[in-house]
Amino acid sequence: VQLQASGGGLVQAGGSLRLSCEASGRTFIRTAMGWFRQAPGKEREFVAAISWSGSVKYYAGSVKGRFTISRDNVKNAVYLQMNSLKPEDTATYYCAADRRSDSDSLDPHYWGQGTQVTVSS
Repeated sequence: VQLQASGGGLVQAGGSLRLSCEASGRTFIRTAMGWFRQAPGKEREFVAAISWSGSVKYYAGSVKGRFTISRDNVKNAVYLQMNSLKPEDTATYYCAADRRSDSDSLDPHYWGQGTQVTVSS
């Protein structure tokens, strides 16, 4: 099972990035997926999650209103649109997937390799 994250980069404050995570090795169309991030010297933290159907979404308070999570079950992929980026959003972003089926909430079991997002002030 592989979760391949991409789309990170260097952007100025106020800018936007779109992260993608494509899964292979098994289908995740009936499992919740999401994003976490880890800044240097800090613990990994939750960013956003989406239910298997896409009808339920969760966001950390720090990104609510700026980030949007979505998924494409045909492509077995999850996305994170990040707008109005701030320097404090700088981190390595990891996608994650549950192993339970038909869950609205995310209990991460599978992890991607991470993609770096750097926001300059």
